[in-house]
Amino acid sequence: MYGIHRKTTSAKIFILVIQIIYLLAISLFIFPHFDNFMMENIDLMIWITFLRLNAMMFFWLPRGISWKEAIGNSLAFGLYYIGFPLLAIFGDIDPVMIISGWILFIAGALINTTSELLRKPFKDDQKNKGKLYTGGLFKYAIHINYFGDVIWVLGFALTTCNWWSLIIPLFLLCMFVFNYIPNADKYLQKHYGQSFIEYRRHTKKLIPFIW
Repeated sequence: MYGIHRKTTSAKIFILVIQIIYLLAISLFIFPHFDNFMMENIDLMIWITFLRLNAMMFFWLPRGISWKEAIGNSLAFGLYYIGFPLLAIFGDIDPVMIISGWILFIAGALINTTSELLRKPFKDDQKNKGKLYTGGLFKYAIHINYFGDVIWVLGFALTTCNWWSLIIPLFLLCMFVFNYIPNADKYLQKHYGQSFIEYRRHTKKLIPFIW
């Protein structure tokens, strides 16, 4: 997740291939049999997610990805690409949930992508090597990109119109709070030292203005 600066093309291709397998599976076995307004929304969200995250992985933010992260991301994509459509089969179309879902989905995707893209020029500038980035959206939360992930996945879940789908964003939130964030903070403190300690002292951890 952090500190991988070498090229990891094979891990990225693995993630891409797994996603394509998921897309083929749902296109063949799920969507043809449950063609309705809700499934059309789920299908559109899946393609937006596929295009956005792969554009970030290969073009916008071509950082290194470990095999551990590649496997974890592939499992997460399985929940999004297959889990949500399956849960939507048992959902009852609710316009309020679908509209709310789209609002959160778009907001979360914008937060996640914008936070990363605003940070990229700073990281690419050799003058900033060894410096901690605290600008852009990261001035509102240390892990604002993770916050965006939770929000767009929550929106995705609501669009299924099945309350059981909320287990997935809740699980993601727990993964961030109890695993990803503690490990990331350890790395950041070790790498940036006092700069990170000062940053953490006056910046929320995940949710802007709250925590």
